[in-house]
Amino acid sequence: MSKLSVDSVESTRFYEPVVSGKEVIKALSKIGYEFDHQRGSHIVLRQMKAPFRRITVPNHDEIARGTLRSIIREAGLTLEEFSSLL
Repeated sequence: MSKLSVDSVESTRFYEPVVSGKEVIKALSKIGYEFDHQRGSHIVLRQMKAPFRRITVPNHDEIARGTLRSIIREAGLTLEEFSSLL
């Protein structure tokens, strides 16, 4: 049995990008999300076609990694699909 080297593992791993709230909103608007409302620094987007999902995006300069992963998951996307929208 051969072991994977650290280099081969690193190259197959996909890391989420560091993005702002505005960049996330711009990316999600490409797949049908539109502004619904805002409360403070949090913007709620609504998918205008079924399944009519709502996603809350913090309008911060840098979205935390876990928050970004959650937003991507709620949108029904993979990290690769989200990155292609940026």
